[in-house]
Amino acid sequence: MMPENSKMQTFFTKRSNIILCAIICTFLWGSAFPSVKIGYELFSIASEDAFSKLVYAGLRFSIAGFMTLLISMFLNKKLCFPRKNAISAMLALAVIQTFLQYVFYYLGLANTTGVKGAILSSTNAIFIVLLAHFFCKGEKITKKKLFGCAIGFVGVLLVNLSSGSLDLSFSFSGDGYIVLSALFFAIGSVISKHLPQDADSTSITGWQLLIGGLLLLLVGYLGGGGILHVTLSGVLLLLYSAFISAAAFTLWLFLMRYNPAGKIAIYSFLTPIFGTILSGIFLGEEFLTWNNALALLCVCLGIYFVNAVPHAPGAAKKQDVPKEDTCNPSKTPQA
Repeated sequence: MMPENSKMQTFFTKRSNIILCAIICTFLWGSAFPSVKIGYELFSIASEDAFSKLVYAGLRFSIAGFMTLLISMFLNKKLCFPRKNAISAMLALAVIQTFLQYVFYYLGLANTTGVKGAILSSTNAIFIVLLAHFFCKGEKITKKKLFGCAIGFVGVLLVNLSSGSLDLSFSFSGDGYIVLSALFFAIGSVISKHLPQDADSTSITGWQLLIGGLLLLLVGYLGGGGILHVTLSGVLLLLYSAFISAAAFTLWLFLMRYNPAGKIAIYSFLTPIFGTILSGIFLGEEFLTWNNALALLCVCLGIYFVNAVPHAPGAAKKQDVPKEDTCNPSKTPQA
């Protein structure tokens, strides 16, 4: 009988499974844009009620953290806590990649369209490349990466062109907040690269989401926010939003674990495409415009060129399959 780890590796390295899993992940992430805006309506959260938005976000990520920890318990057969050498990075991720990112994400998305939010948030790939050049060893900016960043920046400009005119339409409390959200996501991504090799990625993310979600709840409630109008449809949408964070991350984690990072990362260009289309369908927003089409094309090409970096000749093939994470590094995984 084939060992469990070998079965998972075989499944997640099969080309058809890679494509299917990547599409599922990016579809879920893309659906988050209309889900958040619809959630505001279902819970009757006023556009000017910033603290209630933070309460809503806090509920989502607290539940997502709980879901992810349940996944970690299933995979590791027990509840894993961060080891001492990973606590500081985990707390930094909770504050930066969950709390700060989603403070600006939820407040910004309330003041811009789902279409623009989907496209602008994809600029996190550009920020990751720039930050990794300075803070990650061996990840230097190349001509191809610079070309990708330039194309992506053109996409950011195009999406802010008012339809039918050449005037820039930019709201800092809307579009600007979404870009800041993308920046904090990128900072968190760089921090995650410095996690210890013996850290269990699933449990780290579970605690990160849970702690970050609780911080969002705390700030929201201290600011006077709250959820007063509760409906079954609203609760179901909240659970779906939490599921997005828990399921998509876990699935993406295994794709990244058993395949070269560059081979998987290029699929991320599907997220703004799904986000734009789903926002158009469910929010009734106009998305079939010339500037949005060109912006999507530029951002997707930019992300592709940023991530599609070929392996150096003669690179060791064993790098294609990253080392297995475990919450108990002293225990050798079954072969």
